[in-house]
Amino acid sequence: MMMQQKTLWQKSQPWLVTFVVAAIFIWGFTGVPLTGIKSTAGQVFGSIIDGLVHPDWSYLYSGDGEDLVSALLQTLAIAFLGTFMSAVLAVPFGFWAAKTNRKFFSPKSASGKFVLTVVRVFPELVLAIMFIKAVGPGAFAGVLALGFHSVGMMGKLFSEAVENIDRGPNEAIAAAGGSTLDGLTMATFPAVLPEFMNYTLYRFEIAVRSASILGIVGAGGVGAPLIFALSTRAWPRVGMILIGIVVTVTAIDFLSGQIRKRLV
Repeated sequence: MMMQQKTLWQKSQPWLVTFVVAAIFIWGFTGVPLTGIKSTAGQVFGSIIDGLVHPDWSYLYSGDGEDLVSALLQTLAIAFLGTFMSAVLAVPFGFWAAKTNRKFFSPKSASGKFVLTVVRVFPELVLAIMFIKAVGPGAFAGVLALGFHSVGMMGKLFSEAVENIDRGPNEAIAAAGGSTLDGLTMATFPAVLPEFMNYTLYRFEIAVRSASILGIVGAGGVGAPLIFALSTRAWPRVGMILIGIVVTVTAIDFLSGQIRKRLV
């Protein structure tokens, strides 16, 4: 059997893709002003490493609410409440943005996707600054910032889960005389619930990381003591905080991964 000879376009495609990628990289580097590395960078990096090797263990727990354990618990609380709030609000947004028919254009779905895109535009730090102006500094502003931003992300994921389910059970319920509500409660929700929980747990992992830095702008969590320790060059305390963040995030990732394996 004779091999089909490649056309000129097929032969040049890999080279064209390589050229475009290289051009984008070159354009990206030329657009970023490279000011060089400061002379104190090595000293600061060495101090951070020394702080990780010799952390301030007295800051781990003191019982006065101003220790690392208290800050990490507040970070977890911000991430949990923000994720829970967004998971509840993202359900109606997900159904709004989901395209459940075969039409080329659906106004309902298009408007829902547009709203979710607008919500996702604002980063957590920007939202935290905005909510700090509205409700004052503290953990509540962090919860609102994470919750608002997560609605956009989880709403998009929820809508994709609704779009990808098998429509057979819904059609069978409709053929048997069932209502739209029957199809929603007996077919759609049982099919998408594991995916919803999976995405919620995955978003919680991301929220823990995000909540760790919201304190930099005054939105509660472990970010506030971290930026204070960095500004005062308390490197042993910086090392202790970084170790606490790494351990917490690693434990959350492991537990969430184990739960998600059982859901999917």
